[in-house]
Parts: sequence; C-alpha cells; structure tokens
Amino acid sequence: MKIADFNFAGKKAIVRVDFNVPLDENGNVTDDTRIRGALPTLKKVLADGGALIMMSHMGKPKGKVNPKLSLKQIVPNVSKALGVEVKFADDCANASEAAAALKAGEALLLENLRFYPEEEGKPVGVEKGTPEYDEAKKEMKAKQKDFAKKLASYADVYVNDAFGTAHRKHASTAVIADSFDADHKMLGFLMEKEVTAIDNVLKNAQHPFTAIIGGSKVSSKLAVIKNLLDKVDNLIIGGGMGYTFIKAQGGHIGESLHEDDLMPEALNVIAAAKEKGVNLSLSVATVAADAFSNDANRKTVDIYNIPDGWEGMDASEESLENWKKIILASKTILWNGPVGVFEMENFAHGTGEIAKYVAQATQENGAYSLVGGGDSVAAVNKFGLADKVSYVSTGGGAMLEAIEGKVLPGVAAIKGE
Repeated sequence: MKIADFNFAGKKAIVRVDFNVPLDENGNVTDDTRIRGALPTLKKVLADGGALIMMSHMGKPKGKVNPKLSLKQIVPNVSKALGVEVKFADDCANASEAAAALKAGEALLLENLRFYPEEEGKPVGVEKGTPEYDEAKKEMKAKQKDFAKKLASYADVYVNDAFGTAHRKHASTAVIADSFDADHKMLGFLMEKEVTAIDNVLKNAQHPFTAIIGGSKVSSKLAVIKNLLDKVDNLIIGGGMGYTFIKAQGGHIGESLHEDDLMPEALNVIAAAKEKGVNLSLSVATVAADAFSNDANRKTVDIYNIPDGWEGMDASEESLENWKKIILASKTILWNGPVGVFEMENFAHGTGEIAKYVAQATQENGAYSLVGGGDSVAAVNKFGLADKVSYVSTGGGAMLEAIEGKVLPGVAAIKGE
C-alpha cells in the first residue's frame, strides 16, 4: 500500500520515526532535521482525520531506562513542529490505555523503544559464542515477537518512516509488520524517497555513472566498492582509504592512515576494475601535513612519495581537477564519504570542491546525484548545496547496506520481499 493512496480517517496509525536527535547537556534539541523530515508522513495521518502514535529510539541505552535518553525531552519540539499538543506515554510497552483514548487529530509519542532489550532482540549479559548465548537468543527472539505484537495492538495501521534504522531487524522496524496485512502497512514519505533514490542509482542509473567513495577505512566500504564495480563507469576513491591502495602498489605513504591487511583486497579491486572496464581514479598528489593537526605545516606532494614524518590529509588541486572532469561528464553520481580530513578547516577544501562539482553536474548537466554519509551530507549543507543535488540520504548505515546490495529488513517487511 502506498501512503499517498491510504485514507487514515478513523484509523489509529503507529509510525516508526527516527527521532534520534542530538541533545545538549540540558536536554535541548540542537538539530531538529530528523523531526522535520518526518512531518509529511505525520501530518498526512492527522490531516486525514486519523490518530497518530509515534515511536522511536534515542541513543544506545542497551535495554535499560536512562533518563538522559528519554524522548520526553523532545515532546515540546515535536508538538511545535506538528502544530498539535503531543501526549506522552512514559512506557512504550504499557501504552494501551493512552493509545485507546486517542481521538482523531490527536498525537501520542511513546517512550524510547530501546529501554527494552526486546526492541533490538539481543540477549543482555550473556557472552557471545557460548551455548548459554544461543539459548538466550532463542528466548529473546520470542520476547521480541511479543513486544512487537504489543506495539502493533495500539493501532490499525503501521507506517515505517525511519530509514536510518531500516537495516536493523528490530521489533519496531521489521517484526511488527507481521501483525498487519498488506493493505495496512506501508512506507512513509521519507522512506519512499530514500528507497527511490537508491533504486535510481543502483537499478535505473543513466550512464556515465560515477561513484565517489571516501572516508578513512577501506574495511568499512569494501563491500560497497565491490558491488559498485558491476554498476559504475567511474570509481573515484579518496580520503584516508586511498593510501591503502597507494601503498599496495608500492607507494611510499609516510605516516598516512592505511590498513596493511587490506592491501591484497585493494589490489583485487584494482584488478577487477581493469577487468570490468571501470575507470578507477585515485589521488595523484596529496596535501600532506607533519602532524594530525589543523595547525600543522602543509605541503603538496606526489602521493606515491610522501616523506617520512608526513601524512596525507586532503586531496590536491591536481587530483581535484581530474575528478572534476569525471564528475561533470557524469549522468548519475553517488557520493559517500569525504576526500580529506573534513573536520579540520585547513583540510576541508577537497571535500568542499567535490560538493561543488556534484552540485554543478546536477544543476547544469542534468545529472542525478545521491549524497549520503555524515561528512558528505555535512559538506553539501556547509556550502549551502543540499538543494542543488538530487537527493541527500538521511541514513548512513542503511544507505551503505543498500549499496552493498543487501536487503533492508525494514523495507522488505513492508514490501513482503
């Protein structure tokens, strides 16, 4: 069922949102992006004349009640954003009365789902790899089903609009869907947009298709890179992970971040790219520093000859010029991860330039661009370019798993895959 086609009049809808928002030391919300992102779905339920029950996690309380991670702190923010006074149930597993009392146009927020270990479905206090763990896992899975059924009992309809947790098979993101038939479970508007954006690059890409993969470690992106080699025309690898590829080919990388144990895999990627006709583009020179510090001395050096005592910190102008040509000639662009130490102002230039090239390709050349991952998103936001790319993904981990080719449990539970 598509949410746009469903009429919530007279129905109670339980919506899994991602309200895992940052708070300051006084419990005040410092960034309400995720709350605002859920509004189209939440307002649709209320505008139709439905009653709204919202559920979310916050932080990692590990199955225990933690007042610092209580969703009660965000009730004023959610009320203001929704334009209705949001009621609060201080125990998500004992909210039957509060849910039953809800009238059309009213909204209720449940307490942090992860105050219960049943939400994540992981045994607590038992060592992994032991017979006791296996037994505890079976028991926990049964408890997780019961917990999901309890949540489902509050409502007539289930909506999942939390893409950031779509890669988790949790009670509220996947298991709960079993309690609703196909006509009474659906993706929210935000989830639909995320799934469509990923399909646009993985299934419906126009060519040339370029993926820009950055970040610090090859290990965290290896599966992504391997899956993309069968789909892209150009693969740009930048950031810290690039130095593993350079060292694997005999380069001298000084003190640059790298993973020796991943060098054989890096060589395999280089060989696979060549075999598949993929243009693999690495840095040719780097902005190096004599310390991992914003105030360190800097110089641009050949990436295969970084002096001892120096480390690569940002993409050089020469590398950026090469990448600019590739990006501007592309019709589909996927960008995940920075190409330098973006959090340090003196080494953020390369990542900022990539953001500008992706925006330019989108605006001037009609490319479809998907940006995801914390620093990539931060870069397009910092330079005011978020509305100049096709789509900015809200779910880093979920997006990465989707790009790896994995089925996302939160999506599959709705679509019946």
